[in-house]
Amino acid sequence: MLTWYYDRNFNYGPAGKALGFDGLKNPEIVANSSLIAFKTALWFLMSEQKPKPSCHNVMVGRYVPTEADIAANRTSGYGLVTNIINGLECGKPNDGRVNDRIGYFQRYAKLFNVDTGPNLDCENQKSY
Repeated sequence: MLTWYYDRNFNYGPAGKALGFDGLKNPEIVANSSLIAFKTALWFLMSEQKPKPSCHNVMVGRYVPTEADIAANRTSGYGLVTNIINGLECGKPNDGRVNDRIGYFQRYAKLFNVDTGPNLDCENQKSY
């Protein structure tokens, strides 16, 4: 779930600092250790990375949109989680990657008998 965006480090350094590994000098540890990979996924899920809220807070209803979020049409739901994880896919009508992810989400929600809620896509949201 961690990304290295252009040459700037947005996740590996902070995740490593929080979890006790050097994410800048040894980013491949995330791919090579299932324990570190699991820990970084949970770290990303739970961590707010301003201006982005944590995925967890969105999922459990603790997200409170800022004025910037309201102006960017960032509304609670699965679409906002997509925006937090990979906002480059947002603001694009009928994006196949987003539609595939929504389909997987709907499938697993149905298997667990869980309601998906509204706002499944981010096509009308500006990315962070």
